[in-house]
Amino acid sequence: MSALPKIRVLDMTRVFAGPWAAQMLGDFGAEVVKIEQPGGGDDVRRMGFRKVGADGKPVGETSSFLAMNRNKRSIALDIAKPEGAALLRAMAAKADVFIENFKTGGLRKYGLDYASLAEVNAKLVYCSITGFGQSGPYAALPGYDPIFQAMSGLMSVTGVADGEPGAGPTVVGYSVSDINAGMYATVAILAALHHRDTVSGKGQHIDLALLDAQVAAHSHIAMNHLVSGRMPVRAGTASQINTPWQAFSTADRPLMVAVGNDRQFSQLCQVLGVPADPRFATNPQRMAHRDVLLPLLQDAFLKRRAQEWMDALNAVGVSSGPINDFAAVAEDPQIRHRAMFSATPDGAPTIANPVRFSDTPVAYTRAPPTLGQHTAEVLGEWLGTDAAEAARLAEAGIVA
Repeated sequence: MSALPKIRVLDMTRVFAGPWAAQMLGDFGAEVVKIEQPGGGDDVRRMGFRKVGADGKPVGETSSFLAMNRNKRSIALDIAKPEGAALLRAMAAKADVFIENFKTGGLRKYGLDYASLAEVNAKLVYCSITGFGQSGPYAALPGYDPIFQAMSGLMSVTGVADGEPGAGPTVVGYSVSDINAGMYATVAILAALHHRDTVSGKGQHIDLALLDAQVAAHSHIAMNHLVSGRMPVRAGTASQINTPWQAFSTADRPLMVAVGNDRQFSQLCQVLGVPADPRFATNPQRMAHRDVLLPLLQDAFLKRRAQEWMDALNAVGVSSGPINDFAAVAEDPQIRHRAMFSATPDGAPTIANPVRFSDTPVAYTRAPPTLGQHTAEVLGEWLGTDAAEAARLAEAGIVA
């Protein structure tokens, strides 16, 4: 049993944001068909790293493609050919969801834009994911994740603080703007499906921009500026609003510490052996006297090893944790218990979906597909295309 039975999704997206959203729907049980251009397919098939085979040569799909494309079938279809576009329109007439990330207006000439497809399927939920959205002065511009990290303000609050060694902005270590947009797209699609099935009986168009999504994801940091007029700054590992809430050096390795209230701060001081001081009684006071407080705490942390501090802080309810690399993440007992590093039935590695449903568990039924792996199969199921017709289409270069 799955959470999204009988939901059919056409995934006409490339790279990260759209494929991430479609993969999420596939994880929840939707039938997802990935539409790719014959010959090359999704650009991300050529990004990232491949597993090394016994002969020392790369084999299989790239790490980036594997991360975004499980629980899908792939068909290779040339929409630039009129018959190819007609096939996709016929499939859209039978779909619940259509996701695309072409340039704004780019599918109109193929008759695959929302207005055209809504004429053949009024119940279709159509999600367009673009860099800047369907309107505005930047709508036609291209863009990738680091551009949106820069333009949204994220890089202005990410990196080493001014005046410290290595000061300057930096990108977040993964494609956070893409993943945020993919998450918003998933939520929006589910909301539109619910509205269709419980209120209107009709689908609708979703216009989702990566820049918008990243600005929205700033949440409390952006709101700090709107409310106070104060400009958020780069602060390394430190919080902009709480202290202590940052990494400290210990006798062997850095330790991340997050104190969320005054009681926890009192417990921290007791564990560290730092005397109570009225200047640090509340968080606003601690923020005002950070220049005095933080050196006191840092000196104390240097006296013991990180694991010793973690054990002592956990015992009194103060949150702390190591700064792990991915080898350490994979060996962490909590991560192992939650099976966050998993595999599809055919052995392809996968990073598990974090959602744990009680009645409709996520299942990893399909490994990320090779290009066009399921073309004949999907055309047969969706459109009744027989083997002879599929062979003709392939011979004509319409499918592969």
